[in-house]
Amino acid sequence: MGKKDKGEEGDDDEGEKKIRLRSPIANPLAGKKLTKKVLKGIKKAAKAKGIRRGVKEVVKALKKGEKGLCVIAGDISPIDVIAHVPIFCEELNVPYVYVPSKEDLGTASQTKRPTSIVLMSCKADADYKDTYDEAVKEVAEITPRF
Repeated sequence: MGKKDKGEEGDDDEGEKKIRLRSPIANPLAGKKLTKKVLKGIKKAAKAKGIRRGVKEVVKALKKGEKGLCVIAGDISPIDVIAHVPIFCEELNVPYVYVPSKEDLGTASQTKRPTSIVLMSCKADADYKDTYDEAVKEVAEITPRF
C-alpha cells in the first residue's frame, strides 16, 4: 500500500543522481524526451558508422569541416576536458546539446566504456536521417542560435 516498486524507486533515484552530478557548464541540457530521441539516433548512426566518439576524434572531425549534431555528456569530470568543444561548435555553427549521463552516451554509441562526447553526422541517404532531423530541430528550439 503506497509503497513504490523497487524498479520505480531505482529509476527515480538514478535520474536524480544524474542531474545532481551534472557539471555547471552543461547548458543546454536535453530533457527526458529529447535525451531519449538523441540517444536513439546515436544508436542508429553507430550501426551505420555515422558517428565520431571521444574528444580528440570529434575535434579533429570538426576541424576538417564535418557537420552534424554534437552530443556532450553533462557529468564529465574534470570539466576542462570538454570545456573548449561548445565554443568551437558555436564558432562553426554546429548544434550541440548535453545529455545527463556519459554511461548512457557510451551505451548508445555501442561501446563498453562511458563516452564523453559524440558527433553524429548524417548523410543524405542514411536510414536514420529522420531521427537526426527531428533531434536537430528540437535542439534548435532549445538554443535559438541554430
